[in-house]
Amino acid sequence: MNHPKKREMQISEVANGIVDPVLARRAGISTSLLGSWDEIAGEDFADCTRPEKITWPRGGLGRDEGMSSSGGGYQPGVLTIACEGARALFLSHAQGELIARINGFFGFPAVRQIRIVQKPVSQTFKHPRKPPPLKGEAARRLEDMMDGIESDALRKAVERLGTAVLQKKRR
Repeated sequence: MNHPKKREMQISEVANGIVDPVLARRAGISTSLLGSWDEIAGEDFADCTRPEKITWPRGGLGRDEGMSSSGGGYQPGVLTIACEGARALFLSHAQGELIARINGFFGFPAVRQIRIVQKPVSQTFKHPRKPPPLKGEAARRLEDMMDGIESDALRKAVERLGTAVLQKKRR
């Protein structure tokens, strides 16, 4: 009996399936918008902006509810964008183009207006400190494991990984 083979899924597909409903309910945005933001915002604003939420009009119907015969229909929302410092002024001048790009991404007029909130966007990423070199038996074990690796780049990568793995756990 042939059973349909289960399709392998990437972890991002699983995560998006879990996170998207929460983001949609709380912020009105999706992980696809967040993931594509650099392309949508362009190189002028990708590094200093981040979409925060889309606020839909209370009187209008939601995107999934379709159009009503009374003419109420779907109404585009207001996208709140966090922007760093003085770049907010330049973003306000480019609003029309950005709205067109966002609506092009969605494939329908999802956003009618942009609300800019000035706040830090760049996330300061702390690089983990380099682990101290191995000593004694652990260093000899790692050296034995790396015997036969000819590529310098691969050898350095394996050495970094081995050092991190064989390092004594901090308590």
